[in-house]
Amino acid sequence: MNTAVNNEPRISAVEITDEVISATLDDGRTISVPLIWSWRLTESSVEQRNNYEIIGNGIGIHWPDIDEDISAEGMLYGVPAQRSRKKISA
Repeated sequence: MNTAVNNEPRISAVEITDEVISATLDDGRTISVPLIWSWRLTESSVEQRNNYEIIGNGIGIHWPDIDEDISAEGMLYGVPAQRSRKKISA
């Protein structure tokens, strides 16, 4: 018998406070990361933070108002968002 097992973490619910982003995974675990891991979320309004959608069948979270995405794997493995270091030429 051939059985495919998907071990990729999937987000089923999200909670955001002024300090933490928490995600409940389909397997029952809850993972949390500091809000400051995302400079876009840190600088956004409460309304913008609360306007999110779970994307890709649970592989991540997207905030359309600020164009931010965080994956379940990024939260699990500790990958904070980095500011772009591109310089704009005049």
